[in-house]
Amino acid sequence: MVSKPPVGDPVQDAPQVTPPQHAAAGLPAIGHTLRIAQEQMGLRRTARTLLKVNQKDGFDCPGCAWPEEDKRHVAEFCENGAKAVAEEATLRRVTPEFFAAHPLADLATRSGYWLGQQGRITEPMLLPEGGDRYEPVSWERAFAILAEELRALASPDEALFYTSGRTSNEAAFLLQLFAREFGTNNLPDCSNMCHESSGSALTETIGIGKGSVSLEDLHRADLIIVAGQNPGTNHPRMLSALEKAKAGGARIISVNPLPEAGLERFKNPQTPQGMLRGAALNDLFLQIRIGGDQALFRLLNRLVLETAGAVDEEFVREHTHGYEEFAAAAKEADWDETLAATGLDRAEIERALEMVLASERTVVCWAMGLTQHKHSVPTIREVVNLLLLRGAIGRPGAGVCPVRGHSNVQGDRTMGIFERPAPAFLDALDKEFGIVSPRHHGFDVVRSIQALRDGEAKVFFAMGGNFVGATPDTEVTEAAMRRARLTVHVSTKLNRSHAVTGTRALILPTLGRTDKDVQAGGKQFVTVEDSMSQVHASRGNLPPASPHLLSEPAIVARMARAVLGDGSATPWEEFEADYATIRDRIARVVPGFEDFNARLAANPGGFRLPHGPRDERRFPTKTGKANFTAAPVEYPRVPEGRLLLQTLRSHDQYNTTIYGLDDRYRGIKGGRRVVLVHPEDAVALGFADGSYADLVSEWTDGSERRAPGFRVVHYPTSRGCAAAYYPETNVLVPLESTADVSNTPASKSVIVRLEESASA
Repeated sequence: MVSKPPVGDPVQDAPQVTPPQHAAAGLPAIGHTLRIAQEQMGLRRTARTLLKVNQKDGFDCPGCAWPEEDKRHVAEFCENGAKAVAEEATLRRVTPEFFAAHPLADLATRSGYWLGQQGRITEPMLLPEGGDRYEPVSWERAFAILAEELRALASPDEALFYTSGRTSNEAAFLLQLFAREFGTNNLPDCSNMCHESSGSALTETIGIGKGSVSLEDLHRADLIIVAGQNPGTNHPRMLSALEKAKAGGARIISVNPLPEAGLERFKNPQTPQGMLRGAALNDLFLQIRIGGDQALFRLLNRLVLETAGAVDEEFVREHTHGYEEFAAAAKEADWDETLAATGLDRAEIERALEMVLASERTVVCWAMGLTQHKHSVPTIREVVNLLLLRGAIGRPGAGVCPVRGHSNVQGDRTMGIFERPAPAFLDALDKEFGIVSPRHHGFDVVRSIQALRDGEAKVFFAMGGNFVGATPDTEVTEAAMRRARLTVHVSTKLNRSHAVTGTRALILPTLGRTDKDVQAGGKQFVTVEDSMSQVHASRGNLPPASPHLLSEPAIVARMARAVLGDGSATPWEEFEADYATIRDRIARVVPGFEDFNARLAANPGGFRLPHGPRDERRFPTKTGKANFTAAPVEYPRVPEGRLLLQTLRSHDQYNTTIYGLDDRYRGIKGGRRVVLVHPEDAVALGFADGSYADLVSEWTDGSERRAPGFRVVHYPTSRGCAAAYYPETNVLVPLESTADVSNTPASKSVIVRLEESASA
């Protein structure tokens, strides 16, 4: 039986805490999946929907970007993927009557959990200037308002077009085409906040900002290093790949400030043996201090250089550049400094070295734990240095594996969603459409917030996502958004961003991945690209949540027609009617997509995009080779009496979408305002387990930011470190605290002090 949405926000004042678990998935995951699915969809709809997730004739799971094997399991989804699907395929509805009953001031007081639980938005809504609540608006009027505001701008660069990683290839291609025909490269996206550091480091070192491995490579690896990543919660289907690799003889090193249940033991719910006993995954757990990863990999590189026969000299000679400068820097790596930076002991690092040297085929996987620090880009470059020394790029069973979160964040970038596009891409786009794209760079996420704050941007358009909830420095960001003349969100469900608006605001409800998409040209499908460069189709199978919804491509096409008018020769109406016509144009603009439609028809599982380093050891860098780098070693220095905080997800969470108030594997139930602190650190600071603290961040300019009322949990973190959930702790991250080169918010290294909470 489908349950009704909550009427009021649940009380989170006293979360229950039990010891963390040491195994992931198993029967509890199945039970939780079925309960959430039934609450949102009911039994019949649950079966009809979940059996189509990640199938060749079904839809791509919106929950992550992990790839599938060619032969699919009948239940090709994980617990958190099922939660994502259930939230989208829910039978709950947000109607105009809901908005009439809940003025903006009321929505602004609600938690993200409460907002998301209300259901699917059914009609376009307008917050008029001076209005206190959203009201229904026709699609025609909504696009007229967009056109009015965009045409009134003094410059196209006063508009911002943000893209969430859920957006399909077809919609992303149309959005960037419209933005550039309109006259701006202001195309910030969620990648700016997550794997921008990966793209920056990999583009410089191997020539392409994507991972170089396939699932088959993981299965064939001798050694897999998982650094700064929690696959048990954030990419649960990855655990199956690790289990298979272990069965084939691979060993696994995890590098993380927190022990994570999924990397300790995986109870595969798809096999009897997995359900009963599970498989131990970790061979070595390096419980590193936050931000110490560059120091660790630099010392490992020094030790490899000092080991006779450990360097793949032929690969280094034939395929790399900059070896001498790198080797000189690596030889300066200091044991004492590394031990201080990492919190590890010498025996642990020596054990890791033994495993690296014993491996002919090494894969390094990473996620936000490596990408959201000031020194993230040099850290990832140092990872690449290790693989180059060992000849582990372009070798089967080896390579780099940045694990993406959003299901099409990689595809959106491939389609041209980038504020700093390559000239060759713009040349191809202009030739195909007869336009003149701007060549000056646009704004990324952080720069977009600054532009709104400073009055340089006046219209904000978001294709999906929860921009306000995902971005740093919450008070600054919300004040900046309220300065806009118009904020527009293409959405399936409510979130915090709908309650923080410009002078006027539009909510444009759209089809989800699970929804059937029928246009003038018949039933349509869209495509996505996973973390390993596989492009495949996604076909929804459910009746849309409302007859008033438009697809993302249709919304972009109609906006373009309204704004550009008869002056545009682009066939927007044709693109809306038949997405195959969009793919024909993609095939002529984006390398690797030649014969796009024909290849999809011939290969139901999709096709893999070319990757020079992986396929033929061809490195499209400025030097024409893979580049060693030699940046100075950095790591956070934390003053006495302070902790280094990382923001993270709970297990009942997907990015800023909150499915529930528990974090099962970490032993947290019924609340999210908790801070995990090592018992010895907490006692030294005067905080007992169960006490309450305000978290106060300290920035280099002397400014402070406060997040009040967090329950202190004594937890086995690294010494000197702490962890708490976002978006609740985004308020602590200064807008100016970003990674060098990539400008990604440094949400994984926030210096904080704990103060006794006034509400204690």
